Amino acid sequence: MKIEQIYTGCLAQGAYYIESDGEAAVIDPLREVQPYIEKADRRNAKIKYVFETHFHADFVSGHQDLAAKTGAQIVYGPTEMHMGFDATIARDNQEFSLGKTKIRVLHTPGHTMESVCYLLINEEGKEEAIFTGDTLFIGDVGRPDLAQKVVADLTQEKLAGHLYDSLRNKLMPLPDDLIVYPAHGAGSACGKNMSKETSDTLGNQKKTNYALQDMSKEQFVKEVLTGLTPPPAYFPQNVMMNIQGYDSIDAVMERGERPLSPEEFEAAANETGALILDTRAAQAFAKGFVPNSINIGIDGSFAVWVGAMIPDLKQEILLVAEEGREEEVITRLARVGYDFAIGYLKGGFQAWLESGKEIDSIQSISVDELADIKSDHPEIQILDVRKNSEFVSEHVVGAENAPLDFINESMLEVDKDKTYYVHCAGGYRSMVFNSILRARGYHNLVDVKGGFKDLKESGKFEVTAYVCPTTLL
Repeated sequence: MKIEQIYTGCLAQGAYYIESDGEAAVIDPLREVQPYIEKADRRNAKIKYVFETHFHADFVSGHQDLAAKTGAQIVYGPTEMHMGFDATIARDNQEFSLGKTKIRVLHTPGHTMESVCYLLINEEGKEEAIFTGDTLFIGDVGRPDLAQKVVADLTQEKLAGHLYDSLRNKLMPLPDDLIVYPAHGAGSACGKNMSKETSDTLGNQKKTNYALQDMSKEQFVKEVLTGLTPPPAYFPQNVMMNIQGYDSIDAVMERGERPLSPEEFEAAANETGALILDTRAAQAFAKGFVPNSINIGIDGSFAVWVGAMIPDLKQEILLVAEEGREEEVITRLARVGYDFAIGYLKGGFQAWLESGKEIDSIQSISVDELADIKSDHPEIQILDVRKNSEFVSEHVVGAENAPLDFINESMLEVDKDKTYYVHCAGGYRSMVFNSILRARGYHNLVDVKGGFKDLKESGKFEVTAYVCPTTLL
């Protein structure tokens, strides 16, 4: 028997490949399914099942493409939702044979009503591992507010109550030596403050996970709902794609992988109203970019921030990327449902520069330069675009908080006629913020390289006393 966790850092997401006696299953696959197919082919195994723990909100699953390409059976937990593809709706405690192993469905409503965990019973008949989806994370549990109002009277309080019952009645009675494999780790917006660890024993979670401690249902509901902030705007759209179906990944890649000369790129931008997305590193972007581009760097939490910043999944997108990384960018956009990349700048930004076309730039200064400016002008305005929980935990005295997560609201706090020195934690989010506002006519924002980390370490800025954050949402 083989169990492999396939972890994708930019989504903080874990998919799983399980194999026994020539038969394989994939749990919560990513949109690009070819690696799973190739893995099974190398091992002379046939993918028999695609198990989905729930209707995902933070990414578009590869269940539909994987089933279409392999003939695998898609399996969901109990639900009355009508889907745009063939799927088996499993009963609570139903078992599926996989080679010499069995996989038992445990219905665990709470994160969503159809949420299930998959209990793996190995070839010796021993309960070996449990794939908990978004029901149980390492150090946390799934937030119970994402599925509210799917049913008219469904509230986050009711979902939290279901989650309490699921944890205590379905998971906690299981053996302590069971290995817990969740769908997400630290960095995902599906929980409040989960661990960086991506697996653990159930016994250790019973000892250390706050949600599994002895408490009343009322206490649990209060605890699990404390600190929740609104989820990213793209979540409901991803849920609907996962339920209703989507274009094949092959069609999405073909649409996006169109190389465009600077002239063709400019014409496409003018004729289609496409958004220009520049995925280079923040400081490379700052030095020069196609006017009205927004910067979300590929070497960061790219998919998450694309999802948070671009509200319409059907938005046409023109790409500026490092040469050779165009396919990667299109794939990672598709992971969160952005299927309408319509081409990329052939030769990257260098080709645009050499064509002699107009460029724009954003001023970016070091912490030492900012300290000199503040010494001469103590009244300068420093804008911190980290999450509110990060800001409350620790910030430069006198700084204002304008979280990138809620940029439309944050933008209202920015005066176009004033100069702001903008920072985040390390320099990634501040350039996203600056580029979006620049495209909207804000020309007095100065980026601070290195972010709060460098500001604090420099010793040149007064910082508030550290307060441990209750949530990282």
